[in-house]
Amino acid sequence: MKRAFEIIDHTADVGIIAYGADVEELFSNAALALFSLITEPESIDEKLRLGLEVRSKGRDNLLVEWLNELIYVFDVKHILFSRFDINSLTPNRLKADCYGEAFSPLKHKINVGVKAATYHMLKLDRNGNGYRAQVIFDV
Repeated sequence: MKRAFEIIDHTADVGIIAYGADVEELFSNAALALFSLITEPESIDEKLRLGLEVRSKGRDNLLVEWLNELIYVFDVKHILFSRFDINSLTPNRLKADCYGEAFSPLKHKINVGVKAATYHMLKLDRNGNGYRAQVIFDV
C-alpha cells in the first residue's frame, strides 16, 4: 500500500509531506496528516459530519486555507476529524465532508498544539505517481 503522508522535522515547527493519486486524495491525506500531528486518528470515531467550503486564489493557497480552516474548527468547536470526503475541488474552491467527533480529554491525547499551516517551504507538485505536497505548520 502506498503511504498517505509522512511527518518531517523542521526547526521549531513540524511539517508533513502528503501524497495522493489525485488532488482530492492529496487534500484528504494532508488533512489526515494534520490530525495525526494533533492526536492519534485511530482514537477518533465518526460520530458527526461537518460540511466545509473553502475558497482561495490558486491551488497552493487553497491547500493552506483548507488546513487552516480545519485548525480553526478544532480550536473553536473542539472537533477532531479522521476522514475527509472531498466532494468538489477546483483550483479556487474546495467542498468537503469531514467526519469525526468532539474532543474528549479522557479519550484523546493531544500530541502537538498546531497553530497554523504556513506558506514557508510550501510545495505542491505532480509526478508520475500522482501528487505530493509539503506543508510546514507553526506549533
